[in-house]
Amino acid sequence: MTCSILFVCLSFLFGGCNSGDKENNAPSNGTSVENVQLSTDKAVYSPGQTVIFTANKALPSDVKIRYKYLNQIIKEEAYSSVSWTWNPPTDDFKGYLVDVYQTSTSGTETVLASVAVDVSSDWSRFPRYGFLSAFSTSVTDADIKTVLNDLARHHINGLQYYDWHYKHHKPLAGTPEAPLETWLDIMNRNTSMNTIKKYISGAKAAGMKSMFYNLAYGALDDAASDGVKDEWYMFSDKNHKNKDLYDLPEPPFKSDIFFLNPANTDWQNYIARQNADVYAVYDFDGYHIDQVGDRGTVYDYNGNKMALDQTFKPFISAMKSAAPSKHLLMNAVNQFGQEGGIAQSDVDFLYSEVWSPNESFSLLADVIKNNDSYSNNAKKTVLAAYMNYNVANSTGEFNTPAVLLCDAVIFSFGASHLELGEHMLCKEYFPNSNLTMKPDLIKALVKYYDFLTGYQNILRDGGSLNDVTVSCANGKIQPAAWPPQSGKVAVIAKKMEDRQIVHLVNFANAAHFEWRDTNGTQTTPNTIYDIALSVNTTQAVKNVWVASPDWNEGVATSVEFKQNLSKVSFTLPYLKYWSTIVLEYK
Repeated sequence: MTCSILFVCLSFLFGGCNSGDKENNAPSNGTSVENVQLSTDKAVYSPGQTVIFTANKALPSDVKIRYKYLNQIIKEEAYSSVSWTWNPPTDDFKGYLVDVYQTSTSGTETVLASVAVDVSSDWSRFPRYGFLSAFSTSVTDADIKTVLNDLARHHINGLQYYDWHYKHHKPLAGTPEAPLETWLDIMNRNTSMNTIKKYISGAKAAGMKSMFYNLAYGALDDAASDGVKDEWYMFSDKNHKNKDLYDLPEPPFKSDIFFLNPANTDWQNYIARQNADVYAVYDFDGYHIDQVGDRGTVYDYNGNKMALDQTFKPFISAMKSAAPSKHLLMNAVNQFGQEGGIAQSDVDFLYSEVWSPNESFSLLADVIKNNDSYSNNAKKTVLAAYMNYNVANSTGEFNTPAVLLCDAVIFSFGASHLELGEHMLCKEYFPNSNLTMKPDLIKALVKYYDFLTGYQNILRDGGSLNDVTVSCANGKIQPAAWPPQSGKVAVIAKKMEDRQIVHLVNFANAAHFEWRDTNGTQTTPNTIYDIALSVNTTQAVKNVWVASPDWNEGVATSVEFKQNLSKVSFTLPYLKYWSTIVLEYK
């Protein structure tokens, strides 16, 4: 794959509009403006880059384009074409929301569509991680374009290339001088060099990083013939008779996976050379390092009991020394090795694969909060958290409320969710695509990722969690401090320099508080309008604004408020899954 993919005109497969009013207001000239969708030519932009926007249809001449940073209007202009450009401010690490709106003859404003823009020079500041898992010769250029366009529309800024490699201990098929065109992966699936290279090239054009997946310590049963020594392994006994391994059924897998000692310097040097071969052929941006969690009691070749969780940091350091310009990530399986090891190493951000017993929303949030603490708030978190796990044992559909409630919690606590690729993730084996998304979930996720991106500076850019008292004067909701409670709307609050952020996540009629919704039983929350709220504060407030990915295309709206000595009172127009309130202080 030698040709890069153009992203100026994206495929408009996802999205949709969501009127900000409870009644639809017809456009003044009668032109249909239903199902307007906006897209951009990249997932993320460097400071100084021009953004190219495209609408999926011509719009009436009275439509306006509005560019906003949080609730501040940066620029407003008339709509003139289905494609137009914008030069954002040159500030680094900023998120914007751009919308097109129309004002009816009665003066009512209707937002027709919106799209977020991320201006960031480093993906680790606001990571939004996706994946790829199918690289066969049957993947067409059109397939690649469709997948990357969709991921770019969700502002995914990095991709994990899962099970792309030839062997765990020898990821490159062939040699740098003579790489193989095709090979079989661990599950005997056809894999194509051409497909991988096309994905890398297309991702780069869209502003996405490409990370190759591999274990820190994996080898197949033929590793000895490729130069891997017995002395490098870890063992389940002191006498190095039984190599520790991950038992896989053959077929379809071509081998079990045997585990090496990540702290063994000979193994580190060996796999670093193999990685150098990969980089010589493929323009990957870095190495996504995997593990399989706590292995119990294991030993090195000399019979010494290993502290496996302490071996990851030296392994990561060795990989960074071998390829200083490349990015690194490492999966902390259920947080194994995260504290004091991975979190303090040369990884770009923290990646946690979440398993039992961390299946409640409360414990899911604790993973994010712990990661913030382990890294001294220096590194963001991405959670690999697989939804509707038992439902995915056969073909079916994701439960929309489960996914949206889970994302609302993850995003509110400042993290992101590894879930989007050629399909949506339901199992730890990424090629599993048993579950599909319903149309309402497809539409909603575009807005959730717009929200995560457009409001990244209040969601993921500093501040500290705090306690605030939120009260409801008209009885429409019962707010309660985190964690979720039956019949209540959960309050997640964060104090920033001159702002108080209050997230409301609606668990009022939730069937349960298990984020994974293992059996697909989570219920859709009731939509609630015009909620009379007050937030306790003694600071002087100059503005109150609200926004929600479920309402008004995510566009921020100022609301009238009253303040006395101890609280600010206002009306929240809308709550379904998640709404955000921002108090701006004088």
